[in-house]
Amino acid sequence: MTAHARHAAAFCLLLFTALLVNAVRVQVLDAPAYNGNPANRRPVIARFDHPRGDILVGSRAVTGSRATGGQLKYVRTYTDGPLYAPVTGFASQTYGATLVEAAADEALAPGEDITTTIDPAAQRAAYRGLGRKKGAVAALDPATGRILALVSTPSYDPGSFAGTGPDATDAWARLLDDPDEPMLNRALRQTYPPGSAFKTVTAVAALASGTVTDVDEPTDSPDPYPLPGSTTRLTNESTSGACRDASLRLAYQISCNTVFGKLGVDTGLDAMAETAEAFGFNDPALRIPSRAATSVFDPHMDRAQLAMSAIGQYNTAATPLQMAMVAAAVANGGALMQPHILDTYGGYGFSVYRQVMNPAVAVQMQQLMTAAVTDGTGRNAAIPHAVVGGKTGTAQNGENNRGLPLAWFISWAHPDRSPTPSVAVAVVVEDAAADRADISGGGNAAPIARAVMRAVLG
Repeated sequence: MTAHARHAAAFCLLLFTALLVNAVRVQVLDAPAYNGNPANRRPVIARFDHPRGDILVGSRAVTGSRATGGQLKYVRTYTDGPLYAPVTGFASQTYGATLVEAAADEALAPGEDITTTIDPAAQRAAYRGLGRKKGAVAALDPATGRILALVSTPSYDPGSFAGTGPDATDAWARLLDDPDEPMLNRALRQTYPPGSAFKTVTAVAALASGTVTDVDEPTDSPDPYPLPGSTTRLTNESTSGACRDASLRLAYQISCNTVFGKLGVDTGLDAMAETAEAFGFNDPALRIPSRAATSVFDPHMDRAQLAMSAIGQYNTAATPLQMAMVAAAVANGGALMQPHILDTYGGYGFSVYRQVMNPAVAVQMQQLMTAAVTDGTGRNAAIPHAVVGGKTGTAQNGENNRGLPLAWFISWAHPDRSPTPSVAVAVVVEDAAADRADISGGGNAAPIARAVMRAVLG
């Protein structure tokens, strides 16, 4: 009898031990997998059990929460959803979260409000300016790195699929199937060939490296310019002949491909790549805190490819945010501030991202960019009672350049009574028809940049 009792006790101990081991496996080892399983509804139920914190633009909430009366008690709502979607992203009961909704989820989920750096007047000006055009705008405060506007068109209403059920599913499917990709954040996540706007980077590299020591001296540049090691000749859109041997000042003002292609080669790949990377190219870690697509300047090119890259072609590619950073660094005396879209959250505040150029080079670049607006291709960006610097650009697009060109404009501005830069802007308009380079940038993109700058200047 005693032996049977001992056997029964040992068996029970074995069962208890097995139960304990299995509980530890489920609670500790397998818990992350169960929590992350899409079939597990508990995290979603807990997340939407109470109102989510709001995202603020200025002092106004552009998000909200609405009681549903269902198992998921509150659903996200959006005010002016398409206007602010490139900033807020979405928080969906079915499809997760993106952008600020994702980056600040640890604060928003338990109900804490988050303040953005967006200037509502600048955001509206950019959105109205793009209108039905496909494109993007990024605007920064050069002195602080605060993002003042981040617009992408066409846009979408994140409230259309915030909940569950057939309506949300259908809205999501329509957006994914839309050939115009309204959910693509073109300001932050799309790279484009920057075209002649990239000549700003080339000019900085030429001045910083000593390739050019006097912006008014002739540059000994032929027109057309034969690409090194190639039978291809680089030409200019203008046939006036003004680009032959043009000084850096004149070449920047009228946007000479030949001068800047040769300048890139004369400056050399190492100096060009170093300057581009100081502006933020090739940095996969750039976040605002949402991830930005990596802008590209190839550090491994032959001299012909380098000449084309120096005018923003070949495989050079940049986001609108990146090109706004280029303008901001020039305006801010060469110091590029960390771009950020949230106030006092996640450590993304006032800090220097890179010292791109010394102040003397920045002053020379400010003069070149100002002349491009007063006397060059950027006249459409001029604002009374303000100092405006800018650079137009038109980039070829599509396979074998068969697509319509992209229109670019990068700029900065400050009141003429104050030397402190107020705003830096980059605008890209896709499929902007143009008869010649830089007319499109000045005609299609510069007026949008001007509207944004005027909104910030007040």
